Amino acid sequence: MDKMKRILCFILLFSFFNEATHGQNEKRTVDQSIDSILKTRPETYKEINNIIRYYKRDTIKLKYIIEKFDEANYLVGKTYTLNILGIRYRNYSNYNKAIKTHQEALDVAKQAESIEFRVFSLNMLGVDYRKMEANRTALDYNQEALALAETVKNPGLGLRRSISVSHNSMGNIYILLKQYELGIEQLKMSQEIEKSINNTLGLAINNQNIGYAKEAMGNLDEALKHFEESLEINIKMNNTLGEIICNSSIARIYIKQDRPKEALELINRNLPKAIELNNKDYLSSEYIYLGWAQTNVGQYALAEKNLQKGLAMAKEYNLPSTIVEAYTHLSELAEVKNDYKNSLEYYRLADEIDKEISSDRTTQYVNDLIIKYDSEKKNNQIEVLAKQNEIAKLNFSKNRNIWLILLISLTLLGLVFYFIYRQRYLKNEKRILTLEQDLLRIQMNPHFIFNALNSIKLYIINNEQKNAVHYLNKFSKLIRKILDASGVKEISLAEELETMDLYMSIENIRFSNEIKHETVVDPSINLETIKVPPLVLQPFLENSIWHGLSSKKGSKKILISVHQSNKEFIEITIEDNGIGRTESAKIKADKVIHRKSIGIHLTKERLTNFVKTFQHSFSLTYDDLKDTENKASGTKLTLQIPLY
Repeated sequence: MDKMKRILCFILLFSFFNEATHGQNEKRTVDQSIDSILKTRPETYKEINNIIRYYKRDTIKLKYIIEKFDEANYLVGKTYTLNILGIRYRNYSNYNKAIKTHQEALDVAKQAESIEFRVFSLNMLGVDYRKMEANRTALDYNQEALALAETVKNPGLGLRRSISVSHNSMGNIYILLKQYELGIEQLKMSQEIEKSINNTLGLAINNQNIGYAKEAMGNLDEALKHFEESLEINIKMNNTLGEIICNSSIARIYIKQDRPKEALELINRNLPKAIELNNKDYLSSEYIYLGWAQTNVGQYALAEKNLQKGLAMAKEYNLPSTIVEAYTHLSELAEVKNDYKNSLEYYRLADEIDKEISSDRTTQYVNDLIIKYDSEKKNNQIEVLAKQNEIAKLNFSKNRNIWLILLISLTLLGLVFYFIYRQRYLKNEKRILTLEQDLLRIQMNPHFIFNALNSIKLYIINNEQKNAVHYLNKFSKLIRKILDASGVKEISLAEELETMDLYMSIENIRFSNEIKHETVVDPSINLETIKVPPLVLQPFLENSIWHGLSSKKGSKKILISVHQSNKEFIEITIEDNGIGRTESAKIKADKVIHRKSIGIHLTKERLTNFVKTFQHSFSLTYDDLKDTENKASGTKLTLQIPLY
């Protein structure tokens, strides 16, 4: 017995000595790495990562490295290590600690004046907030990161990786906002960058995220393909977290494809790994999917237990989407068990939280659209200046050619050179007219879009969801038609009238829908066979609204009529019951600032260009309407367009 005790004591002493020796050796290894890096003080992510990457999963060593870098005033190394430590906290679902650490990393990166690590830190903050479903804040950080990265003309490997992370994060946010096509577009941009820098982890992440979007769109087979591709990459990399996420997603697809037994088998293999990793976000989802699969195979008691476990974890770590999912599957379980009271209660709770999330996301999405088109407006102004400059150059070229023709016409070859000049002159005229048409589209679109979006935003702010959705749908259709029309020379009159109906609906929002607009077409006319320039009626309708109806009190009406005056012409009339042209001219004259309108002038030039090959020209007339007391009661515009 004494002999046995002595042996045990010896083993314990040996183990303690071995552990202490191992600990000292490890510390010496970390110190050696720190000494090595402080000698060269590299400035890029790649150079620092080559040395520090071996300690990425050990928070104690990371804190020790941060302390040593701080003592040596090695700011770039400190911001790198703080970001890696923040990622560790995020992987354990400690989001508040992750945000605090990444914010400190951003402050240090600013002190170090390192654009690469400022972008890296901003992206990490974006991911932290996205995990907490604070989508507006997340998008702000990712957009700031992308804008900062794009200020560098020739970005290095670290910055290119950060640009990829920005696109990936924005793609995920768009998916949360249910804008799946926009999300996939951003993820594919990220994927292209990851391919160019040969980052297999980035490819795995983007495949996984595209799978989420395809799943949400109902394309389960495509989603499964992307999840399996991501899983294959993660297995090759020996990335445990990636394997857990991919297996969980594949199991979810199996359940949706009515393959619960396969899902259950996969989850039971996946769960121990998730427990060991202890990431509460993915672990809570794993328990919920386990309960969901058990419901589908009739294991109701186990399903209840696991769903409640996943719900409790999601509540503890404030994961709204996961909470909604848990309540949804608890409602389904209660319904299967004929417990309709609890089923209804769980459904109500899920719906309540989901509406709260959806409301926040919708508001954010519209705000983002306004920001996007405001930025587009500035870009279009630059494009306008460029086109005006080109017009000036063409006009200068035209005048120079006139003098050249006058000199050359004195010679016997004058007629030949005059013919060449005439051809160039006509080409220049045509080019100028095309540029003026482009100029018209560029000047109208951003201003109109910005005002329309602001009007729709008011419906959302006032919680008028039906109106917001209704007009947002009309607005999206109008934008699509404008974009389609911008690339063609002519469209059918049917399409033009449909576009004008959408335009009137959007403009009418700003008048509280007071304007009654109607389109009357002669039944004998086939609108599909009649061709007109795209958006040709818009300037006339805009004139009627802003010069005829905007200053009018009482009822406001606009009537568009289409009939065939004879075999050669189609006649379109636009009639309003506004204040009339005389009163409108007085109001315009009293204004301090006079804005020059070129819309009608350019439209006339477009019509002139359109009918060049027709037998007849177009005609445009205005009639001042009078009431029984000979007072102005509106304006009638008549536009005759030739058919052949």
